[in-house]
Amino acid sequence: MTDRPTGAAGTARSGTGNRPDQPVAHAATAPTTTRYALVPVPGLSLEAVARRSRLHPDMVRRFVALGLVDAERDAVGRLVFDRDAPAVLARIQRLRSGLCLNYASIGLVLDLLDRISLLETALRGRGTRSDTPPWT
Repeated sequence: MTDRPTGAAGTARSGTGNRPDQPVAHAATAPTTTRYALVPVPGLSLEAVARRSRLHPDMVRRFVALGLVDAERDAVGRLVFDRDAPAVLARIQRLRSGLCLNYASIGLVLDLLDRISLLETALRGRGTRSDTPPWT
């Protein structure tokens, strides 16, 4: 079997006789293994996120500008959000109303909460438990 040139996604280039959307088996892999191009999962639009979080779209745009919520731009320039954006916005609203924090403080608290979550996950993954309670 000869190794055909492939593009970045592992599909055959158009000049090889194969259709660009067909997978190509590589000589370095098992004959039954094929590589497929990843299909991007569509995100949520600004309007969908605003409706689900019960916020005005301008407020959602402000949160994106402040860096509190991650968003990307599509080919047209519209904001596209991850599926978890409404949950992040709900967390921001709870911190703002419950603790009376300003938006700079909310950004810091969100970063710390994410860091704590990563550390707890790492501890659970190690599977070690101490009989003594933590000192904090």
